[in-house]
Amino acid sequence: MRALAIAATGMSAQQTNVEVIANNIANINTTGFKRSRAEFADLLYQAERPQGVPNRDGGEPVPEGAMVGLGVRTVGIRNLHIQGTLTQTGNSLDLAVNGRGMFQITTPNGDTVYTRAGSFNRSSTGQLVTSDGYTVNPAITFPQNATAIVVNESGQVYAQVPNQTNPTLLGQLVLTNFSNESGLEPLGDNLYRETLASGQPVNGVAGDVGFGKIQQNYLEGSNVDPVKEITELISAQRAYEMNSKVIQAADEMASTVSKGIR
Repeated sequence: MRALAIAATGMSAQQTNVEVIANNIANINTTGFKRSRAEFADLLYQAERPQGVPNRDGGEPVPEGAMVGLGVRTVGIRNLHIQGTLTQTGNSLDLAVNGRGMFQITTPNGDTVYTRAGSFNRSSTGQLVTSDGYTVNPAITFPQNATAIVVNESGQVYAQVPNQTNPTLLGQLVLTNFSNESGLEPLGDNLYRETLASGQPVNGVAGDVGFGKIQQNYLEGSNVDPVKEITELISAQRAYEMNSKVIQAADEMASTVSKGIR
């Protein structure tokens, strides 16, 4: 009975949907996290009676056929790169991008990855690094005796050094855009990697056309909306239950037929 297999695909799809929602809710307080959305498409259709074909010679084409769908499948899990809420922290090394753009990060093996989580720190050698110790690119090194650090909206990094009246310019942070941010590969640890689907990285300066501004002493929060996630969770749960009811009904129908045969 096809209904069993069709409903099984529906239950599998809704299970994936719930897993995506669960990951969103689990990361509701993760800095720079971008919520995901499961997307589905219907499967092939089996033609019981094709449309547009005459029922007999010389007749008019059949206006409507009989096409039976064979279920649903997951076609993608889209990361929604929508701006999260900015929260003031008071930490001079906390940086948030207000608008488009991602920070460049260099991993220990030399790969370039990208992040929206600007909770940076100073390493033992004075370099600007992520919470995992990965170097922010371009590299910024702070003087050991720096008394204050200032990052302006365009990403220029200054340090106030004793016995100097004016702050010292240490470097310029660079932001990166992609034509298809949803095509980036999430790596965990708030990091993303370029793929063929994302397109080539486009580097620029914060505040330029197409790039957001950098806000010092702020962090970008997760863009997860708890009310929306709970609503979608309830909807997914109900859809799962309905597919389960279909399987139960198909099983009872099959049982009735088998009893009639006996």
